[in-house]
Amino acid sequence: MNYNHIYLKNYIAYVFLLLGCVYSKELSLESSMPLINYSLIETNGKKITLKEVMGQNGTLVIFSCNTCPWVLKWQDRYVSVARKYISKGIGIIAVNSNVSRFDGDDSLDEMAIHASKNNYNFAYAQDPEAKLAYAFGATKTPHVYLFDDQNKLVYRGAIDDDARSESKVEEAFLKNALDQMLAGEKITKPFSRALGCSIKF
Repeated sequence: MNYNHIYLKNYIAYVFLLLGCVYSKELSLESSMPLINYSLIETNGKKITLKEVMGQNGTLVIFSCNTCPWVLKWQDRYVSVARKYISKGIGIIAVNSNVSRFDGDDSLDEMAIHASKNNYNFAYAQDPEAKLAYAFGATKTPHVYLFDDQNKLVYRGAIDDDARSESKVEEAFLKNALDQMLAGEKITKPFSRALGCSIKF
């Protein structure tokens, strides 16, 4: 048995795990939006950047995918939030960082079908090499990040407290944060726990 080979493999695995922990540290409140000029790929194959998505009054970035049960339950809220807040100057994009599934369930073709089927009214794009997810420290789908008009992080976490049904929501974390931000008020709950499937790096 080649123990040196086994040791080397274990060492490499440890290094990658350590690097993943370092680079996946989640953005702290008031952090600037990272990688605003990094090219994502929309479902139509065109490139798009966060800078192009930015709204006059703020920007919402949602890490998402096609198949996660949590996404499938919550994505109707994506659409209702976009319907209400894009007209109020909020830019919105959903980002798919499931790199290991880009040749399958999360391919651009499948994303385009998914977006059309679910009436997405905002940009939906792939994150090549998951660089954006690493920069944000995103780990779940869905995982939301709200930035103000100065591109500073003001809220991160879940959309609300009930993925099963919007009618059963008791605390609408994201909508509350959006309303308070747009009113120039302090956001009373800038963090919540992101619940969902792990991003498939």
